[in-house]
Amino acid sequence: MPSAQDPFYVVKEEIQDSIDKLQSTFHQWENTPDAGERSHLSKEVLTGCESIKWQVDELDKAIAVASRDPSWYGIDELEIENRKRWTSSARTQVRTVKKAAEAENGPNKTNHASVNGMHRELMRHPNSHQSDISNNYAAQDSDDFIESESDRQMLLIKRQDEELDELTLSVQRIGGVGLTIHEELLAQEKIIDELGSEMDSTSNRLDFVQKKVGMIMKKASVKGQIMMILGLLALFIFLFILVFFT
Repeated sequence: MPSAQDPFYVVKEEIQDSIDKLQSTFHQWENTPDAGERSHLSKEVLTGCESIKWQVDELDKAIAVASRDPSWYGIDELEIENRKRWTSSARTQVRTVKKAAEAENGPNKTNHASVNGMHRELMRHPNSHQSDISNNYAAQDSDDFIESESDRQMLLIKRQDEELDELTLSVQRIGGVGLTIHEELLAQEKIIDELGSEMDSTSNRLDFVQKKVGMIMKKASVKGQIMMILGLLALFIFLFILVFFT
């Protein structure tokens, strides 16, 4: 069973809506006694017929392509025949309405009974002979459809190439930004390594000074230790003032 999202049924629904509107306009045309209004409605009917005919022709072309390998599109031969039968019916209805409208504008106008007969013909389904004519029509136009489809595919490929070019430029820009960030991280890592080395060197010198001070403290007397402490304190005060007040 074909999916409700099948493009055929989407287009079919649109065409059916157009046919319903055409039938409504045709009914108004039948029942309007005013000559001016009838002329206006007649032109509107003819315009609608041409539009629907073109849509049905395009749908027939698509059906002709799908009929070459129905399994590829997830349908079977019965579904193909049903679709052909529907387009044939739609074409017959449009042709009947167009014939009536053209007769209204032609030199030999039809009478009301003739119009009613055409209206009844509009509501009938086509026979098998009409279906064969529709199939032959679709086969004749299939080459034109394939050619137009090929042009459309080429246009899509061209657009995809342009989008790929833009994507390539974007990737190149992102790569440049990433390279800049990498270089910045390497520079920061180098600075951190240098700071770590300086801290290790300072720590070693401080340990050495502490050991020397300890040795001197052991060798000196109590008085000497006091003097040394005072001297170190004075040196600390001097360095503190030197660092923070100059």
